[in-house]
Amino acid sequence: MSSTAANAAGDARAPQSLEGRVVLVTGANGGLGSAAAGACADAGATVVLLGRKLPKLNKVYDAVAKRGPEPLLYPLDLEGAQPDDYAEMVARIDSELGRLDGVLHCAADFPGLTPLAQTDPAAFARAVHVNLTAPWWLSQACLPLLAKAPDAALVFALDDPQRVGQAYWGGYGAAQHALAALVGMLHAELLNSSIRVAGLRPGPMRTPLRSRAYVEDSDRAARDPSAYAQACVNLLSADGAVHRGQVWSPVP
Repeated sequence: MSSTAANAAGDARAPQSLEGRVVLVTGANGGLGSAAAGACADAGATVVLLGRKLPKLNKVYDAVAKRGPEPLLYPLDLEGAQPDDYAEMVARIDSELGRLDGVLHCAADFPGLTPLAQTDPAAFARAVHVNLTAPWWLSQACLPLLAKAPDAALVFALDDPQRVGQAYWGGYGAAQHALAALVGMLHAELLNSSIRVAGLRPGPMRTPLRSRAYVEDSDRAARDPSAYAQACVNLLSADGAVHRGQVWSPVP
C-alpha cells in the first residue's frame, strides 16, 4: 500500500514536528496568534494560550483543544503586567506542564495612524511597552525554563520595517524597529546555548491591527493569518534551526 493510501486508511500517522513540546503563544486571541496556536496543536504541541481578551481566548481554547493536546489558558494583560507576573506565569507552566520548549510572540498594540506631534504621551508609552518592553520581560522570565530544553525557540513576529518606519506609525513603529534589534542582540548572547532566537516577518495579513491603518484595504496581497501558521510551527520546531538569528519572511 502506498504511503498516501496508508494515511487515508489511518494506518500511518504523519510525523508531528512539535510532539511532546510545550509552546507559549502570546496574543493567542488575535489573528496570527490564534492561527499559530491551532497549527502548533496540529503539530502535537501543548500550547499555553496567553491573551487579554478572555471571551475570545476561551473560543481559541475550545478550538485548540479539539486539534491536539489540551492547552493551558493564561489570561494576562501585557500592558499592566509586571516582571513578577511573568515569573509567576513561568512557575505555573513549570508546575503544571514541567517544561517549556518555545515562545512565540504575536501580541501587539497599535491604536492607529497618528502624527507624532499629536500623539498622546500615554498612548506612545503604551505602544512601546506592549510591543517591546513586555515581550522582553516575558522572554527574560522564560529563559531559565527554556534553557532546560534540549532545543528551545524564542520567536518574535515582526512588522515590515520599511512600512512602519514611515510617517504616523508612532510608538508602534519605533517599537518594531527596536524589537528587530532585540532579536539580533539576543541571538548573539544566546548563540552558544540551546535557545534559538529568530524573527518572523509575515506579509500583509487581514487582521484587526491592519484595519486600523487601512480602513479601506484593497491590497490583494493581504492574506489570512492562517497562511503563515505553518511558518510559526517551523520556527518553533527543530526545522527552525536553519533560521537561527535570522528574520524570516516566508512566502505562503
